[in-house]
Amino acid sequence: MAVVPKRRVSKTRGLKRRTHYKVKLATPIKDKNGNWKLPHTISKETGNYK
Repeated sequence: MAVVPKRRVSKTRGLKRRTHYKVKLATPIKDKNGNWKLPHTISKETGNYK
């Protein structure tokens, strides 16, 4: 036999449970030139990777 929930879980309660799934965005860092760039990318001007 399968397990059946006693009560229906509301939409709000289900969404509250999923609040921990977040997307982490990369924070920009300063290049050697002083320009802001995303980490782990190659600079087009200098060719440096950081």
